[in-house]
Amino acid sequence: MTALATVLKEHVYNLNLLFRLSVNETKSKYRSHYLGGLWQFLNPLIQIGVYWFVFGVGIRGGSPVGDVPFFLWSMTGLIPWLYIAATLNQGTRSISSKINVVSKMKFPVSVLPTIIMLNNVVPFVVMMIFGIMLVLFNDVFSGIYIVQLPYYLLCMAVLIYAFTLLTSTLSMIVRDIQLVVQSIVRFMMFLLPIFWIMDKLNPIFIAILKLNPFYYLIDGIRESIIGNTWFFEDMTYTLYFWSLTLFILLVASRLHIKFRNQFVDLM
Repeated sequence: MTALATVLKEHVYNLNLLFRLSVNETKSKYRSHYLGGLWQFLNPLIQIGVYWFVFGVGIRGGSPVGDVPFFLWSMTGLIPWLYIAATLNQGTRSISSKINVVSKMKFPVSVLPTIIMLNNVVPFVVMMIFGIMLVLFNDVFSGIYIVQLPYYLLCMAVLIYAFTLLTSTLSMIVRDIQLVVQSIVRFMMFLLPIFWIMDKLNPIFIAILKLNPFYYLIDGIRESIIGNTWFFEDMTYTLYFWSLTLFILLVASRLHIKFRNQFVDLM
């Protein structure tokens, strides 16, 4: 708990620094591109279009999921996943890519994964608003269930930070972790309720897939936008998610505090 308290304090004390660094990093990233920051939105739009064509038109023939068009059904899962996948990959490299710079100053290394999360927030929020507008236009909006969306976004933020703090720390010790995370993220998309209608699968198989905490996020965000289920209707799964997430966060914080003074030597 002491390690977690230290990590949380570093975030609170450096809150302004977090946002400044995130803005500056985003500006420098697209400074030499003609379209600049537009690429933050073009990339996810292109990916959504490709996945819709392959899975919606090509494989499913455009057939709806219940009363919801397949494009909208898959989009409500794909938009958060694109943010999750990009942040997991970039967050895993967040410490190793900056350690030479931050080691020369008094800088809280634990905030580096958070800066990556903030870098990807703007295109994610814009895409979410765009997706909700499409859902409203097609008259399949969930209504009152949208009030639980902030809860799932909080769940997503805590889990992503816990995961990236763990993997970015481990990747300083074993560089192969970065490639392992990339591989896991690449195939995990097909084990989540993004393109699959899980209700048609064997219940045992569904129970196994639900062990993945990212399943909780994707399913919950979709239910908030086009569904009719509250998060507290399955308290067992909710308790499982938070227990696992907090366990990862505690382990990640302890490892990070234990090894961060050795990061420069591990380069």
